Amino acid sequence: MNSRERLRAAICHNEPDRVPFDLGSTSVTGVHASTYARIKKIYGITGGAVRVVDPYQMLAEVEEEVKGKLGIDTFGIQLPYTIFGFRNENWKPWKLFDGTDVLVSGHFTWDEDENGDILLYPQGDRTAAPSGRMAKNGYYFDAIVRQKPLDEKTLDPKKWVSQTLAAYTDEDMRYLEKTSKKYYNETDYGLLGNFCDGGLGDIGIVPGPNVRDPDGIRDPEEWYISLLTRKNYMRDLFGLQTELAIKNLQKYREACGDRIDVIDVSETDFGGQRGTLISVDVFRELFKPFMRKINDWIHRNTNWKIFYHTCGSVERLIEELVEIGVDILNPVQYSASGMDLAGLKKKWGDRLVFWGGGVDTQRILPFGNPEEIAEEVRKNVATMAPGGGFVFSVVHNIQAGIPEDNLKALFEALKSARYA
Repeated sequence: MNSRERLRAAICHNEPDRVPFDLGSTSVTGVHASTYARIKKIYGITGGAVRVVDPYQMLAEVEEEVKGKLGIDTFGIQLPYTIFGFRNENWKPWKLFDGTDVLVSGHFTWDEDENGDILLYPQGDRTAAPSGRMAKNGYYFDAIVRQKPLDEKTLDPKKWVSQTLAAYTDEDMRYLEKTSKKYYNETDYGLLGNFCDGGLGDIGIVPGPNVRDPDGIRDPEEWYISLLTRKNYMRDLFGLQTELAIKNLQKYREACGDRIDVIDVSETDFGGQRGTLISVDVFRELFKPFMRKINDWIHRNTNWKIFYHTCGSVERLIEELVEIGVDILNPVQYSASGMDLAGLKKKWGDRLVFWGGGVDTQRILPFGNPEEIAEEVRKNVATMAPGGGFVFSVVHNIQAGIPEDNLKALFEALKSARYA
């Protein structure tokens, strides 16, 4: 099988010749720029530059030579915008705190404060207050909360949505069409569309890191409180976001057609380490009806498989997700409560594709030894691969600071496990 055939078999619950492998097709299956530089060093790849395509998490663009060395089967179609609202273009050099040389967008506009923290500006606009902060000697940006004093009488969900999200332009559609045609015709990757407009309540976008002057509820704590105290506001906001999402899905379908196999619809996190962040009742009341509407449109109008990312302990919500048409669950955080891989596979393996769960990135990959990592990879593949319905990816992104021997153990163990 080639990569496209391999991915299609797995997501249709057929067992391919080996487990398909994803690294870098989404912002939740990626690799930190400093660690990516280590991967290139391990495999003796000296050409090219480390491009930061996601400055929020400092994720690297995975180059073709690296894809070939590692046996990656997927490619993500992604509009060239960042969560901070500027385009990835006109690349310029920058240096991470750990000394890694990278390229960032020419619109990556930053300052250093008196503590040595790096401040980043929405849409690259220094006339606005900074919307991102990387602590001195840190690895990532955190969103800066810029919420104004709330006036209940003037809270406007329409303004929140219009500030935060946008309808696709003709330029966007041309980009999607051109990119999807290129990678469909010139490669054999399985293609995934990065959409994410269906991510209702995605806490990454709530503070408005892309908005110059954000209005409405922008503090994550206040946002969660509002799920109980401002239900009408949240219901109206989700309704407006859903309307926009479906309009953009229509344009996405027109631009990409059947060239993509998977659509990343939502990256809203519903789980923590020990349980869900919201109750099942709140999920059913506020989220589920709108998610079902989005997913129903996709299943009626396309052949795409629907990909949802939600971190943490979400076992209590999995049946809810299956009921509304979710086909693929990521990242399968098996270190969280109730997320035992064997149990998940047994209960939902015939109805849900697990995209992730390859190795624990909280403890095993950064702090284990190579032998432990290799054993974890082999065990998890043996548990999840039989019968298809499994795409290997680590649990969320490969983080910064991973020892080279551990990285090598991960990729070498996967090669042997995939062909076992």
